[in-house]
Amino acid sequence: MRLDGFAPTAWRAGTRLVAVSFLCLMAMPAAPSGRAVPLTVYGQLPNIEDVAISPDGSRLAYVRTQGDMRVVLIADVADRKIIRWVNAGENKLRDIEWADADNLMITVSVTTTAFGFREEWYRLRDYNIPRNELRPVPGNALGQTDAPTDVIVGNLAVKRIGGHTVVFVPGTAEADSTIALFRCDLTTGLTTIERTGSLSTEWLTDSQGQLAVERNYDGQAERWSIGVARLGGDPREVASGHAPLDLPEILGFGPTADTVLIESVEGGHRFWRQLSIKDGRLSAMPAAEEFDEPLMDEFSGLMIGGVNTVDLPQYVFFDPTVNRNWQAIVKAFAGDQVNFVSAAADFSKVVVLVDGENYGYRYLLIDLKHPGAVPIGNVYKGIDKPLEVRPITYAAGDGLEIHGYLTLPNRPAHNLALVVMPHGGPALRDTAEFNWWSQALAAQGYAVLQPNYRGSNVNVQLLEAGFGQWGRKMQTDLSDGVSYLAKRGIVDPAKVCIVGASYGGYAALAGVTLQPTVYRCAVSVAGISDLARLLRWDNRGGIEDRYATRYWDRFWGVSGDGDPTLDAISPIKHVDAVRAPVLLIHGRDDTVVPFEQSQIMYDALRSQNKDVQLVTLKKEDHWLSSSNTRLQMLQATVAFLQAHDPPN
Repeated sequence: MRLDGFAPTAWRAGTRLVAVSFLCLMAMPAAPSGRAVPLTVYGQLPNIEDVAISPDGSRLAYVRTQGDMRVVLIADVADRKIIRWVNAGENKLRDIEWADADNLMITVSVTTTAFGFREEWYRLRDYNIPRNELRPVPGNALGQTDAPTDVIVGNLAVKRIGGHTVVFVPGTAEADSTIALFRCDLTTGLTTIERTGSLSTEWLTDSQGQLAVERNYDGQAERWSIGVARLGGDPREVASGHAPLDLPEILGFGPTADTVLIESVEGGHRFWRQLSIKDGRLSAMPAAEEFDEPLMDEFSGLMIGGVNTVDLPQYVFFDPTVNRNWQAIVKAFAGDQVNFVSAAADFSKVVVLVDGENYGYRYLLIDLKHPGAVPIGNVYKGIDKPLEVRPITYAAGDGLEIHGYLTLPNRPAHNLALVVMPHGGPALRDTAEFNWWSQALAAQGYAVLQPNYRGSNVNVQLLEAGFGQWGRKMQTDLSDGVSYLAKRGIVDPAKVCIVGASYGGYAALAGVTLQPTVYRCAVSVAGISDLARLLRWDNRGGIEDRYATRYWDRFWGVSGDGDPTLDAISPIKHVDAVRAPVLLIHGRDDTVVPFEQSQIMYDALRSQNKDVQLVTLKKEDHWLSSSNTRLQMLQATVAFLQAHDPPN
C-alpha cells in the first residue's frame, strides 16, 4: 500500500523545476479549476490531515478519512510504503503526535457522562509500531487502586530521560475527579503520579522530568499563583495576583531550558515575560522574540521561533540556518501560502501545507539534505485550487477599523448574492487561510464575508472592544460590512443572508431579530437564543461556575442570569420582529450550547407562524466532528439559501 501521490513516478509526471539558491524543489502545480467542486467534497472531513514526521525523520504519520472511518496511517519515508495503520473506531480522532520513532501518541474524544456531567472527554493512546500495540495512557498508576485513568485534561509533554521515552500528561487520578500529573514511561510501561492539583493547575517539567513550574488558581478567592521548583522539590511561590479572569498563562519553556515563557494581559495589552527557574525572577521578553504565538520544538519543548499573523501566518526561526532554509522553502512556492506543519528533530525533513493558486491545497514533504519535495496528498480529494480570498478593511459605524475576508465565486465580483459568516467564539479570529465552509458557499455562487468584528481575538484592544457588545456593536460591525460591499457594487444589498455556528449562530439569530431589515434569511448552527437560560443550564458541571459566569457577564455587559438587560440581546425575546426565513441546525450531543437552545427558538418562531425549519444532527457534538452530519448541515444550508436567496 502506498501513500496518495507518494510514489516517485506519480510525482515526476508533469512537474516543473523551481530553483531557489541551494534548494531545488520539484513542485507540481495545481490542476486548472474548470468546474465547480461538488458540495459532497467540502462536506466530508479532510481526506488527509494532522501530518507529523518522527523525530529521526524516518516515519510519517497522518490521519486519513473515508466517510466516517478515521484511520491513522504510518509510512516509511525511505521506501514510501505504508507500514502500519490504526482504526480509530467510533472515537473521534483529534490529534496525533510522535513521542519517538516507535511510539505515536493518538488523542481521541467521546461525548459521554463522567463525574456527574455530560462532556466531551479526551483520551490518550500510545501506539507502539514494532509491537503493533495500542494501549491507554496514563493507564494504571503505581499504587492506584481505582480503574485505569482514561481521561486527560491537558497537553502532553515528551522527554528523553536516561534512554527512556517518558510522557507527562495531566489526567483524572481518582473517581472523585482529582487531577494529577502522570509520568508514563513508554519504555518500561510504568506509570506514576508526580503531583496532584485541580482543573486550573498547570505544570511544566524540565528535560529530566522534574517539576519546574506550577500555576494554580483559586476561583473563589480569584487569586492566581506561580511557583518554581528546584531539583525536584516543592514549588516556591514567586508571583501571585488577583484576577476574576485573564490569568497569566504558561506558554512553555523560553528559548533556553532555564526560562519559562509567561503571557499576561494588562491594561489592554498582551505581554510576554521570561520566568527564571534559577531565581524566580520575571524579565521582559526581547522585542525581537515577541510574536502572536510562540513556535515550540515538538521534541525539546523549547521556544525555537514564533508566528505572526495578519492575513496569513508568517514564521520566524531563531536558528539562522533553519530560518534560511525555511525562507528558501517559502520562496520556492512564491505566490502561495506555506504553513509549517512538522519537522524532524534536526530539521533535515519538513512537512508543509501549501495553499494557493499555483499549488492548490496539499501536504508536501521537503527533504533538505537531498533537495526535493514529495507530495503526501491533497487535503480534500477533488479540490485542486481554492477560490479567491480577498482581505478587506472597512470602518464600523463608530469609526473602528474592521478587517475581514471576502471569499469570491468564479464570476465577476459585481452585484453578487452575499453570505455574512461571523466566526464562533467570539474570542477567536478569521484569517485568509482555507476555510471549508466559506469555500463551499462561494463554490455555489455566493460571496462570503468573514469579518473580525469587535470581540475577535486579533489583539487585546479589538477583543476588549467587544465587552458588553453582544447584540449591539458586535452585530452592527457585520451589517457595516454589508454596506461597505454594497457601496462598491460588489454585492446586492437586497440579496444578503447571514450564516454562522456557535457565536456565529447567535449572530445569525440576532441579525433577523435585532436587525430585521438587513438579512433575507438566516442559518443558525448551534446558536444561542436565550442567554439567561444558557447561564442557568445545569450541565455546566465541568466548568467552574463563578468563572464561567464572570466570562459571560463581561461579554454580555450584564450581572448574572437575573439581569433584565439580557432580554434586550436574546433573540428569543424578539421573535415578533422576524421577517426572514430561519433555518436552525443543532447536534443532539452538543455539550457547549445545548440542543434546547435551538428547540425553544424553533417553538417560539412556530408559535408566531414564522417561516422556520429545524434540522437535528444525531450523535453530533458542537464541532461537526462527523462527515455525515457535517455534509447534512452543508446540504441543508445550501438548499435553504438557494430557496430563499438564489445566487443567480
